[in-house]
Amino acid sequence: MGETTLLPPFATEIIIPLCALVGIVFALFQWLLVSKVKLSADKSSSADSKNGFNEALIEEEEGANEHSVVRKCAEIQAAISEGATSFLFTEYKYVGIFMVAFAVLVFLFLGSVKGFSTKSQACTFDSTKLCKPALATAVFSTISFLLGGLTSLVSGFLGMKIATYANARTTLEARKGVGKAFIVAFRSGAVMGFLLAANGLLVLYILINLFKLYYGDDWEGLFEAITGYGLGGSSMALFGRVGGGIYTKAADVGADLVGKVERNIPEDDPRNPAVIADNVGDNVGDIAGMGSDLFGSYAESSCAALVVASISSFGINHDFTAMLYPLLVSSVGILVCLLTTLFATDFFEVKAVNEIEPALKKQLIISTVFMTVGIAIVSFIALPSSFTIFNFGTQKDVKSWQLFLCVAVGLWAGLIIGFVTEYYTSNAYSPVQDVADSCRTGAATNVIFGLALGYKSVIIPIFAIAVSIFVSFTFAAMYGIAVAALGMLSTIATGLAIDAYGPISDNAGGIAEMAGMSHRIRERTDALDAAGNTTAAIGKGFAIGSAALVSLALFGAFVSRASISTVDVLTPKVFIGLIVGAMLPYWFSAMTMKSVGSAALKMVEEVRRQFNSIPGLMEGTAKPDYATCVKISTDASIREMIPPGALVMLTPLIVGIFFGVETLSGVLAGSLVSGVQIAISASNTGGAWDNAKKYIEAGASEHARTLGPKGSDSHKAAVIGDTVGDPLKDTSGPSLNILIKLMAVESLVFAPFFATHGGLLFKIF
Repeated sequence: MGETTLLPPFATEIIIPLCALVGIVFALFQWLLVSKVKLSADKSSSADSKNGFNEALIEEEEGANEHSVVRKCAEIQAAISEGATSFLFTEYKYVGIFMVAFAVLVFLFLGSVKGFSTKSQACTFDSTKLCKPALATAVFSTISFLLGGLTSLVSGFLGMKIATYANARTTLEARKGVGKAFIVAFRSGAVMGFLLAANGLLVLYILINLFKLYYGDDWEGLFEAITGYGLGGSSMALFGRVGGGIYTKAADVGADLVGKVERNIPEDDPRNPAVIADNVGDNVGDIAGMGSDLFGSYAESSCAALVVASISSFGINHDFTAMLYPLLVSSVGILVCLLTTLFATDFFEVKAVNEIEPALKKQLIISTVFMTVGIAIVSFIALPSSFTIFNFGTQKDVKSWQLFLCVAVGLWAGLIIGFVTEYYTSNAYSPVQDVADSCRTGAATNVIFGLALGYKSVIIPIFAIAVSIFVSFTFAAMYGIAVAALGMLSTIATGLAIDAYGPISDNAGGIAEMAGMSHRIRERTDALDAAGNTTAAIGKGFAIGSAALVSLALFGAFVSRASISTVDVLTPKVFIGLIVGAMLPYWFSAMTMKSVGSAALKMVEEVRRQFNSIPGLMEGTAKPDYATCVKISTDASIREMIPPGALVMLTPLIVGIFFGVETLSGVLAGSLVSGVQIAISASNTGGAWDNAKKYIEAGASEHARTLGPKGSDSHKAAVIGDTVGDPLKDTSGPSLNILIKLMAVESLVFAPFFATHGGLLFKIF
């Protein structure tokens, strides 16, 4: 079995950090290009001579005073940026306390496995060899947990910074045409995507190399300690997603209900007191939350693959290049996405409104096709032609082409999920148009049709996930599933770019409305925004699909680590875990939905109070008190993110300690199976309702025009559907995929403790 790989270890040592640095440099370059759009009203700012536009021409065309518009945009952008930054700092303060407390827990639990002894212990999987003490694993797991959490927070924060930097710039570019605005929004999304992918890869790579200095040849212990990185990444993502999701939807629902339904004013009207909070929410929920979420998935799928590989022939033979195969796949992913991004910004230009969605869809297709080639090359040079993979106690023979198929099947399953999501949530296709049509007879039919659409949209993604699980498991056991998840996430930079594009263009539309720009510009930003809704739904589809694969891989690693040979559904211990695990996503969704509801209630009361008590607010002569609304959202989300977070973080601990590893394996399987279904249906239902409303508002087709202008009965029914869907698509849905992954990775990290000290209740009887 001692075959070597074509790629020597020193080349691997160079390629991985090099690709990460290329990604970071590319992100900074895109950021530089975005910053060329000036937000100060100096005369030379937008003299864009090569397209024959100059300042005077725009001024005549708009008939508005240029300087006041630019100044207004800058003011609004500053307010949004300030709100988002202060919220994230408040959130991170609380999350930081939690992180430190949980790090202590990790240390105590893992250290106590062998009673804090510093002696070498027999390895778990090969008792003839000696491995580093359990105490070392405790220390290093704690370090990687803290680093994973930190990287996750930084990813979210950087994403939010670039988004609030770019939103007003997108608005100003929209005066020159929809293509210009698209490029600014897309470039800013790319900044976030590349920074996140590169940072995640670089930190993980540095961690492995630093830990290697201590662990030396004990790779089993080394990669077990690395799993803390995934746990840190996802636990921060949970709070970011839930906190951000509650924030954004409390503001959104409050603003919509009072503004659109009661007072009949447009969506982002500056008279609406909740409007700044609503725009801040887009950044903290959809961008900071999404960033942390996908970073968590990425960290965990890498960790799951590395843990299984360390006890397979890669780890036993100390084949460094093959061991780091998951990181090499991600490195190539960064290069592929870099090439793909140029297709949207440089090779082809978006000129008309109807070219926006196809341009974003092409991104997915191009990156997937190129990535398939990339994976083939990596599999050829970084893997021995045949090797063995650990498979529940036995070693399974695998060929390198089989592993290539595992990664590729995950990659293509991701694309299929993306397209199915697009079909069900884009207003260009019949499902959303049917939902819009059902608004004729009121809100009730709209809700019924929307729910049915969400449930139906689960079918194909689940088959796609099932096929990829079957193929990858058959070829390479649990390692296959882990690399399939990595395959789905290998184009994460592009996926995040089109995902972050959504909230940026949503904000741009809001700023255009608040700055009082002309109707035509608002139409352009609306078109960008409608496409953004769909891409956001695609991004969520990717996140959910990868979460399903990741948590299955983590589940496999956990079962191996806890030395369970089979999980038998017919034993009562496992079955009770299964049925309780399937209930958890419902409990979690109930918590998050109710949190949004109660926070929105406070917001509605505050907005009504301002409309009733501030004289001249409706006439536009007095300014609303935006700060109070921002404060309501902040307080509500910080307070309400704790119970759902506690539910997810404490369940594995309680089950593992009191009921033991068999019951815990049942809980993980149950929550995975039910969580995926709810998550897909919730985010698609919400996305479809939102776009059905946009479809009626835009009035682009004959059918849409019969459903009314804004303010008609059908439109009001659509707004109600959209409001119901908001917490579904932006709070419960996206947070569920973190629930699935987080419980699995936490069980894996604490597996040594549960295996030795767990199951107290069954030990008593």
